[in-house]
Amino acid sequence: MKYMIGTRGSKLALAQAKDVCFRLQKAYPEHSFECKVIQTKGDQIQNKPLDQIGDKGVFVKEIESQILSGEVQIGVHSMKDMPARPAEGLIFTKAWKREDPRDVLILREKGALSELPQGAVIGTGSRRREYQLKRIRPDLKVVNIRGNVDTRLRKMEEQKLDGIVLAAAGLHRLGMEDRITQYLEIEEMIPAPAQGILALEILEGDTETARLLAALCVG
Repeated sequence: MKYMIGTRGSKLALAQAKDVCFRLQKAYPEHSFECKVIQTKGDQIQNKPLDQIGDKGVFVKEIESQILSGEVQIGVHSMKDMPARPAEGLIFTKAWKREDPRDVLILREKGALSELPQGAVIGTGSRRREYQLKRIRPDLKVVNIRGNVDTRLRKMEEQKLDGIVLAAAGLHRLGMEDRITQYLEIEEMIPAPAQGILALEILEGDTETARLLAALCVG
């Protein structure tokens, strides 16, 4: 059988989906697996903070629609982008092994958060990260930036920001660990719920696909 795997088109989303595809193809050579890029509302609107364009569903609804219509059989998402429950008619399968859930700092010049000068400017699109950064360093100026990892790194350079905050998991999956300046421990910054976990979403009642995915679950 041919399985289509729905994913957003960012470099990170594709890396995640391609890893799922590779592992499934290796485990089940009798089937074929292919990734399909699906653009979401969250990808189309890049000039507004996330809390101004809707709930977490802005990154998943278009993919969920194609699972419901049968155009794709599996949706691969970052679990932290998901609403509390999947759309009616869909389910999450068992989660695979979680990546590092911590947030990290990428700084342009300094080697640690404590070394930044008074009033240093940090970029993030997350209110959660903003509030917690200011709890550690009330003097920091936090500005909104959105986009994929490469876009945020480019904006940091173009706008001469002192640094940005990203998820460790995404940088690990992209093989970009060398860009990380400092890991923010859980005691310093509480990560988003389910950060580092992939959401594997399928049709409710699709027991065969659920079986294939569950067999690769670790733990």
